[in-house]
Amino acid sequence: MGWVLMSERELNRVEVLSQVSQGRMTATAAANVLGLSRRQVQRLMKTFQSDGPAAIRHKARGRASNNRIDPAVREFAVTLVRENYIDFGPTFAAEKLQEDHGLKVSRETLRKWMQDAGIWLSRKQRRTFHQPRLRRECFGELIQIDGSDHHWFEDRGPACTLLVFIDDATSALMHLEFVKSESTFSYFGALEAYLLEHGRPVAFYSDKHTVFRVAQQGAESGHGMTQFGRALNELNIEILCANSSQAKGRVERANRTLQDRLVKELRLAGIADMDAANAFLPAFMGRYNAKFAKTPRRPDNLHRPLNTEPDRLADLLCWRDERYVGQQLAFSYDRQRIILQENEITRGLPGKYIDTFEFADGRLEFRWRGISLPYSVFDKDQRVTHAAITENKHLSAVLEHIKAEQDKAPPKKRRAGKQRSKYKPTGRRNDGWNTLADQRRIADRKASQGCDN
Repeated sequence: MGWVLMSERELNRVEVLSQVSQGRMTATAAANVLGLSRRQVQRLMKTFQSDGPAAIRHKARGRASNNRIDPAVREFAVTLVRENYIDFGPTFAAEKLQEDHGLKVSRETLRKWMQDAGIWLSRKQRRTFHQPRLRRECFGELIQIDGSDHHWFEDRGPACTLLVFIDDATSALMHLEFVKSESTFSYFGALEAYLLEHGRPVAFYSDKHTVFRVAQQGAESGHGMTQFGRALNELNIEILCANSSQAKGRVERANRTLQDRLVKELRLAGIADMDAANAFLPAFMGRYNAKFAKTPRRPDNLHRPLNTEPDRLADLLCWRDERYVGQQLAFSYDRQRIILQENEITRGLPGKYIDTFEFADGRLEFRWRGISLPYSVFDKDQRVTHAAITENKHLSAVLEHIKAEQDKAPPKKRRAGKQRSKYKPTGRRNDGWNTLADQRRIADRKASQGCDN
């Protein structure tokens, strides 16, 4: 005696046929229960009574399908995918097999082959799990920063961005500020307000926005870091960039809460512009932190004193770069031509690099070893306008000279100069004399005149 493998449908048939054979159910009732015809039930009863329950099992069980694909074709398809389309999905790989190799395989069949060969993983197998990250232990150890674009004023005002600074250890809002968009100068302004109020934290945690991370090496400052990263480096503050939004989940969840609660608070207060909203934020932060802030595991405050003069802080939180000074004490900056005024310091600057400072209010400053250099901006538009006026005056003078010469000429000579020979081509194209028809007409006319003579 051995085991007989059956499907659930086959087991159900065995149970119903057993009741029919015992007389507890009619063939008609069995046909209704099994969804078969009465004749089919009678055939199954004959097989069941003669060969037993094992005969009810499907006869093709354990046998290969008649429509199966040859194993050699399967091996060939898997080899092609492994060699040429290793990073292709099943759908795209099936298209390429048919286009480039004439091998037609359905995408689902190829998907199963690729899964069996370990080339393709299902969506469930590719799913990644983000383990929760423990909070930092101390207040000021890590500050998460992010910008949230939203219609904060609903239909009462334009959309804007809310810059959010949140402490990782306590989930307390440290600084909120409405700005027009996420930019380097907007983050500089928020950072300055944060430093003056709380001091320097150990590290900031952000996403991979171009304000915080250089997409290509040497793209902004030329030293592998952004302007914001350069300022934090000089302030001895570390910048960490998260690889996913889940990694900085505390600030992301805070953004979602703010997009609900803060929007309604602004509506109740009747606020519809950024200035009024920024004045409203301190009171809102106090209520928010009283409700949602947590107690850190350790009571230490790791914020450090700023120890920087306001002028020095302004020099840090600005757009800094370098420019090469040419032989004419000139260089280009922001599509402008800057000319340094000549003095004892600038005479030795040709061929050297000077430091450029661009501040949030648009003010420019150029320095050499900390010394501010006087300069002027060369206006190209003024030069072009002056040149155009000179050319127009020169053209009018030429026209007046030509008109005076024509007036001095005798009338006959002037008319003779305007006459043109009737048969002499001018040598210019498209003047009526260079076409083949005109040349033939002239020849015929000369020939006819010769005959008359």
